[in-house]
Amino acid sequence: MLDLRLYMAQRLSALVMVPLVIGHIAVMIYAIRGGLSTAEILGRTQGSLLWFLFYGAFVVAVSVHAAIGLRVIAHEWGGLRGRGLDWLMWGVGAGLLALGARAVLAVTLL
Repeated sequence: MLDLRLYMAQRLSALVMVPLVIGHIAVMIYAIRGGLSTAEILGRTQGSLLWFLFYGAFVVAVSVHAAIGLRVIAHEWGGLRGRGLDWLMWGVGAGLLALGARAVLAVTLL
């Protein structure tokens, strides 16, 4: 039952990531073609609730998706099982979430 839940969580996180990835790439193309500097980009994103929610959702989805994917790889290739496998997944997920949240806060709220 846990495998089914993890499978569904990974697929749902992928569904969330698809429009966010497309949006992120579109914004990057716009910024590069427009010749925006880092200061100009930060001027547009800092203090913006919209960008905070956009990139915050992105970070959560990537953290879930990547942690589950690495769990599968660690199980199939590394032979990890049981609690060690679960701890690895939670540690990777928490680490990605913490690093991503720090980046989102730096770009949007500071």
